[in-house]
Amino acid sequence: MTPTDRFRPRKQPRQQRAVETRRAILEAAARVFAEYGYAGGTTNRIAAAADLSIGSLYQYFPNKDAILSALTDAHVDAGAALLRERTAAGLPESLEDLLRLFVRAAIDNHRDDTRLHRVLFEEAPRAPALLDRLHRVEADAVGAVKALLDNHSEVAVADTAFAARMVVATVESLTHRLLACDKPADAEQLEDGIVTMLAGYLRGD
Repeated sequence: MTPTDRFRPRKQPRQQRAVETRRAILEAAARVFAEYGYAGGTTNRIAAAADLSIGSLYQYFPNKDAILSALTDAHVDAGAALLRERTAAGLPESLEDLLRLFVRAAIDNHRDDTRLHRVLFEEAPRAPALLDRLHRVEADAVGAVKALLDNHSEVAVADTAFAARMVVATVESLTHRLLACDKPADAEQLEDGIVTMLAGYLRGD
């Protein structure tokens, strides 16, 4: 087994029953990791929580790292889907409303199962393929934000490429650090703080 093989699932299920079993494993794993952390989130506990034998679990995932990799993928997919849903009707015109849309989506994607997010992004090892994907997602986000800044009348910063990186890094970092922690911040207060800070920076206040 190569170092990257431990992050790969055994198989991608196609039959409905197999799809449901895989989903049950991931849902059980999310609960187990949230309760026990990375070290205590064993495959035996996950199998028991999913009401499966350990042998059945291993038909889908070779180890807990592969399960965590799948959970992280699901988190990224959920964030992208949420953003598509929030922007489907179009984008607001004012800078503050535009920022608020993106900040609120990021907060909503982080505030559920904050303990699990800490396991995913702080405790667990990450597969090279997953790291590559996270970097691509971030680069795409920076590119999209830059395009919005370039065409917004309220934006006064000269270097919109750097400003876009600042916006993406600030939103992602603060939502994670202030929600996925032992004493999570109030979501509304966090949203207002990030929006006010970024709007002032982009307008040159």
